[in-house]
Order: sequence, then C-alpha cells, then structure tokens
Amino acid sequence: MALTKNFGFGPDEQMVRDQARKFLVDNFGIEKLRKLVAADHEAAYGSDVQPVAYDEQLWRQMLELGWTGLAVPEAAGGVGMSMIAVAALVEEAGRVALPSPLLSTLMATMVLIEADATPWLEHVAGGEPMTLACTNQAGSWEPDDTDVEARADGDAVTLNGVVAFVQDARKASAFLVSAKGPAGVGLYVVPADAAGLTISPDRIVDLTRDQATLTLRGVTVPAAAVVASDGTGVRVLSAATPRLLTIVAADLCGAAEWQLQTTAEYAKVRVQFDHPIGFFQAVKHPIVDMMMAVDRAKSLMYAAACAIDREPDDAARLARMAKAAACEAAAYCSDRSVQLHGGIGFTWECDVHLYFKRQKHGEALYGNAAHQRRKLAELIDAAA
Repeated sequence: MALTKNFGFGPDEQMVRDQARKFLVDNFGIEKLRKLVAADHEAAYGSDVQPVAYDEQLWRQMLELGWTGLAVPEAAGGVGMSMIAVAALVEEAGRVALPSPLLSTLMATMVLIEADATPWLEHVAGGEPMTLACTNQAGSWEPDDTDVEARADGDAVTLNGVVAFVQDARKASAFLVSAKGPAGVGLYVVPADAAGLTISPDRIVDLTRDQATLTLRGVTVPAAAVVASDGTGVRVLSAATPRLLTIVAADLCGAAEWQLQTTAEYAKVRVQFDHPIGFFQAVKHPIVDMMMAVDRAKSLMYAAACAIDREPDDAARLARMAKAAACEAAAYCSDRSVQLHGGIGFTWECDVHLYFKRQKHGEALYGNAAHQRRKLAELIDAAA
C-alpha cells in the first residue's frame, strides 16, 4: 500500500482537529467532566440504573459545528469530509472522555453511508442522534449474528428479538437494527419511542457512556425505514466495519494521550526523596513506553483512516491492526497512569479512574486486541 504524505492529513483535517480541540478545551475541561459524571460516588453507583450524564447544551453546540454531518456527503446535507477528519475529531473527543452520543452517531453514519441511505443521512446531518443495534446476546459483533427476526407485513416489516450491548441507547432518538429475514440480514431504523420496543439499561463501569439491551416485540417499521433489505445487511455491515474499528481506535488513542500527558505532568510535580518522581528511571521508562505505545497506535489508526479514504482494499487489515494496537496502548497507559500516581491513583478523587474505565469499555467494543489479531490472521490466510 502506498500511503500519501502524512496519511492525507491536510489543511482541512488540521482545521477540524484544531477547532475541535479548542472547542472542547474551552467548553469541557476535566473539572466539568468530573462534575458531570463523578461528582458523587453514590450518585454514580448507588442505584441499579446508571444515570445518563451528558451536557445537552454542549451537544447542541456540536450540532451547530456540524460534527454529526462531518462524514455525511454534501448531497445529503453534510460536510462530506474524509475519514481522516472524522478520526481527528474522535481523537479529540477521546482526549476529554466526552460523554455524548457523538461516537455512536458517527458509527451509525458509517453504516448508512455504505448503505447509501440518503434520507437517513439527512436525519443524522440534521442532528438526530442514532446508534447501532447489531449485537446479539452472546456479545458477537459479526454482521450475520443477530437475535432479531424480520417478517414482511405488507409494505412494512415487523421485528422481534433482542439486541444487546447497544451504545448510548438512552441518548439516541433512533436505532439502526440488524435483523434476519427469509433472504438474510437486513437493516432497519427503529425510533426510540416505537411501540413494542423496551430499552433496559445496563450497569457498566464506564461512567462516560451508557449501554442498554433492546427488546423488540412486534415492532413494525414502514418501508421507508428499511436501510438495507434482506440479504444485503451483511455486505453493508462488513464494508462499514473498518470505519467502525477506526472510530473506536481513535477514541482509545485520544484517551491514552490524556493518560500519558497527565501522568508525565504529575511526575514533574510529585516529589519523593527530595526529587520529582520523574527523576527516577523506574518512572521515566514506563512513561516513555506509554509514549511509544500511543505513537504506534496513532500511526496505525491514521493509516487505517487513510486506507479507507484512498486504498479501501487494504482498509480491513489496517483497521484490525489499529484497533489491536489502540487496545494495547489503552491497557498499558491505564495501568501505568494509576500506578505512577501512587497512593492517590486508585482513589475516586483522582481523575485517572474516569479514563481507566472508559478505556476498559473501549477495549472490549468490537473486540479486544486478541480478537482483532485472530480476525487479522483470517484475513491474511484468506489472501494467501
């Protein structure tokens, strides 16, 4: 694969990144994150139903900036920018551990793009938060593993079944559901307030996200809500998978960058034995290892985004590699950030726990490093 200079990261992509970074630094610092999701331990973990915590005013500002329409083609009312631009935006969101439906909406957008679903892309570009509902109860993300059945009902389609591990479910106004019909898997848009739909919140460790299980009992959707007909859903989801993996990898990279920088700054000011702890090799070396892990993951993540834009035949391979590297960087940076913050590192008062928990959730999303390498081996074997 011949990658372009800087992975195709040009002035437009730099503008998106810089704008996003400035906006989030100005409007969503660590103090606001702490106040929003971790002001009180009892409020966060004291009940069976996890609170849905996100700043709706900030969300409306993000809509005004056009972030949900960043990848939507101009013909559907979007900006029509590259995957590199999307990755840069998501990396900045990960850097502040942003609690919002942005990532889930961007991932739904990628599937809609592959399905050429212009009417629904217009909804997304207009600010309608949407999320994917394509995971079965066993936790499989594979495109043909769905526990929902689709049955034609005149011009409409009736859906019955269960979807698990749905991200940002209580923030979404619609779900993009995969369901198996007589000819195979199709994709259907289901409004969050649809009759027969039950949303059961999950208790997850990540305080910056919410997750739920959907139960569909006789949910009927009109023909206009069919994004991909029976038998075409697997192709659409498979084509979108590199984009989904790249988005999750970008979020992991952004959060790992925060963990690296915050730990390095702490090592400069925490004094022990008359020296800042960063003076000691036992602290220096792990921080350098954190930096190398982040740089490696970011390089692969942007290589995957570049391949999606310019070399789509190589996108799946690079996206698997990027997600694997990002998972490993997230795991290592999470471990070292807690360890190197010493006695306070594992406490509620230390902000690193918010990122640690977000990273653990992100690692599992669409498969951890071991899963990605297994799928990568299958790709290489199939190409041999």
